[in-house]
Amino acid sequence: MRTLTHTLHSPAGCRNAHASHLQHPQSFHARRLNRAQRPASLQICCQAVATGTPPVKEGTSISNGAAKSKSKKISPEVATTLYRDMVLGREFEEMCAQMYYRGKMFGFVHLYSGQEAVSTGIIKAMRADDYICSTYRDHVHALSKGVPSRGIMAELFGKKTGICRGQGGSMHMFSKEHRMLGGFAFIGEGIPVGLGAAFRVKYQKDAVGDESADQVCASFFGDGTCNNGQFYECLNMASLYKLPCIFVVENNLWAIGMNHPRATGPSEGDTAPAIYKKGPAFGMPGVLVDGMDVLKVRQVAEEAVERARKGLGPTLIEAETYRFRGHSLADPDELRKKEEKAAWGARDPIPQFRKYALDEGLLTEQQIKDIDKDVQAEVEDAVQYADESPKPEKGQLLENVFADPKGFGIAANGSYRYQSPGFHSGNTAAID
Repeated sequence: MRTLTHTLHSPAGCRNAHASHLQHPQSFHARRLNRAQRPASLQICCQAVATGTPPVKEGTSISNGAAKSKSKKISPEVATTLYRDMVLGREFEEMCAQMYYRGKMFGFVHLYSGQEAVSTGIIKAMRADDYICSTYRDHVHALSKGVPSRGIMAELFGKKTGICRGQGGSMHMFSKEHRMLGGFAFIGEGIPVGLGAAFRVKYQKDAVGDESADQVCASFFGDGTCNNGQFYECLNMASLYKLPCIFVVENNLWAIGMNHPRATGPSEGDTAPAIYKKGPAFGMPGVLVDGMDVLKVRQVAEEAVERARKGLGPTLIEAETYRFRGHSLADPDELRKKEEKAAWGARDPIPQFRKYALDEGLLTEQQIKDIDKDVQAEVEDAVQYADESPKPEKGQLLENVFADPKGFGIAANGSYRYQSPGFHSGNTAAID
């Protein structure tokens, strides 16, 4: 049985939380931690801790330059979609933590717990034929885009039935069908890819004359990425060509272990960094939004999407949010203060929206329970499916790596080198 060497928020808390599951060999997918059983380090995700609320700096609306205090009214159907998507993201990620510590996943796994309002608020305001680009923290973005949870979990397990046949893993989720253009292990990699998708749409419409080409691409990245050159280059090109891009900064205040104000300088006249203010410098709106409020995120996203579809160009959105776990499941999360984590935990987007939906009569208690139960069943089914799926064959190892599937290259005549008459005899002249 695997010995735990990684921790969540505290070494003791993690070992205690998972010890019972490691000691009992019964079917792991039939068991799950309920909220009362989760370790104290995870209760931040599920309870409101009355220790104060970090303020969100006042931002600007895309449409009229003034901050909006109230979100648009939504229908019960939309409320159901938003609530279910956020709960699915949370439950999926928490299950990933269990599976990782049981040795079912390998490599680095970065969880999204706490940031669900950003993924749900942005992606659920988009169409199915729109594009998104993600980061290494990409599982929930894929779920919000409609990628089946079975395929994502199987990919995390390294199985043949995964959405990338087990070769992508946690940080490289990709689905052509769902226009999920990938997760990227290195920061900033996805921004130019998303820019390219937006350029294609613009070209199809303006140069080819395809009036149906009105798709939008949202690229997600963190605050740490905003000090990389690719970010600024892409802002410039998107503005220059008025590309249908939405740049979404998920500012969770920490770039691994680097606190945001220690790495990013403030704009002139400010005492704290403000990423959204970089938008106007490149000729596009810069919008700051409470990333723990799904309705506020959705409203800003709807305005940005509408603007992009009309051909008015890109928008830079800074969503202030917070991750409830360490940078990855290998991170003991010892740098962030308990008070900071507790204050942000009090703003957990899921209980906030649940209360709103109940108070507004958009959902009933029974509907909430039904959604929770349905999501739990889906996640457990995904785990069972992944566990029972076959591993990739060894012959798959070099596929999608070289132009030649066997890895020996292509000869001058265009054929694969290994197919040339002299290949096995060592006659290189005959090969080339």
